[in-house]
Amino acid sequence: MTGSGAGAARGTSADRELLLEAIALARRCPPSDTAFSVGAIIVADDGEELGRGWSRRHGPTEHAEEAALAQVTGDDRLRLRTATIYTSLEPCSKRASRAVTCTEHILAAGIGRIVYAWSEPALFVEGHGAELLRRAGRTVIQFADLADAAREPNLHLLS
Repeated sequence: MTGSGAGAARGTSADRELLLEAIALARRCPPSDTAFSVGAIIVADDGEELGRGWSRRHGPTEHAEEAALAQVTGDDRLRLRTATIYTSLEPCSKRASRAVTCTEHILAAGIGRIVYAWSEPALFVEGHGAELLRRAGRTVIQFADLADAAREPNLHLLS
């Protein structure tokens, strides 16, 4: 597990469990030969789930983080500043299908804490989401030991 910047934040056992749930969501993704299967869950600081999603849930170019963020409405949007997003894959920092990246969505929403498993490989685009989020002052935690589980629904892309 790796953390971020000042004092390198550490993940908890609760973070691990929620990240495993996000990884399981990736198995719900409609198959694609041109995009990763990713799952994401957003949880408020009091433990209440605010949203969950997976890639291509509502359309062929939708990313998991977008699907999860779309579920957060009304006053819950204000809770995002102290929320955590759990995502099986490092949030994208460049994309071929849309102008706004998941990293930009996370920054715009004000989410302060990001927990992920697998660093984005340079298969479709070169990703630097974790680095950009850290530079923006966000807490970024990687459970690298869960990367194999996050890769599993994507093995058809990696062979």
